[in-house]
Amino acid sequence: MRSLIARWRPWLSPAGVLLAVVMLVPPVGPAASRYVFVQAVQFAVFAFAVPALIVLGAPWRLIGGQRLDRLANGRSHRPSAWFSMLVLVVFLALIVAWRLPACVNAMVRNPALTLAEAVSLIGAGCALWLELIESPPFLPRLGRPLRAFFAAIPMWTTWAGAYIMAFSHAAWFSAYVGRGHGLSVAADQQIAAVALWVISALCAIPVVYVALITWLRDAPCAEDELRRAPVAAAGLPRPPRGWRA
Repeated sequence: MRSLIARWRPWLSPAGVLLAVVMLVPPVGPAASRYVFVQAVQFAVFAFAVPALIVLGAPWRLIGGQRLDRLANGRSHRPSAWFSMLVLVVFLALIVAWRLPACVNAMVRNPALTLAEAVSLIGAGCALWLELIESPPFLPRLGRPLRAFFAAIPMWTTWAGAYIMAFSHAAWFSAYVGRGHGLSVAADQQIAAVALWVISALCAIPVVYVALITWLRDAPCAEDELRRAPVAAAGLPRPPRGWRA
């Protein structure tokens, strides 16, 4: 997995930007105002797929050089679960807010709001993914079990909203009534729910799996780290979190 990501890393960030543009321009952009499932795909791509691709392939070294290396090194020495929690809460608030019927109806009537959705979700999503995955020279500040938990929570939140929408007997978004050509409201909402489940799962489950598997694999090393604790206490610098990577 690491070697595959490393091979394709230079192309991942441009692919994320290109994917975001595709979601905004025709034919996808106008179709999102006619079909619930297209709007759901658009939302899931903005919230999960685009931030993951951008963070995985971000060309940080072309931007910051040595100054960025110092920032990354200082960040790895100062893990902050509270800051990571704040990032998670902001991201959860955004993915819930943009799926509320009032917000979706407003975007259908005023498609320009979709740009605001894209900017807010991609920005908050990138901040969250920086806490979850490696984006050289930046390393995640969270321990591996917490990474799995922080990746699963947004996925479960999206699943819960999709489940409620799929089993709703009425039109979940009133602005779409009469807009879908040849597709019933119920079928449109059910396809949208499947799209939300699949896209969020494809992005989050690999993080959960890799974080848990590597944590279980490296767990025996904890005893060795405890033996080296007196050496660190003697004043020697402690290696940054994730230094083995």
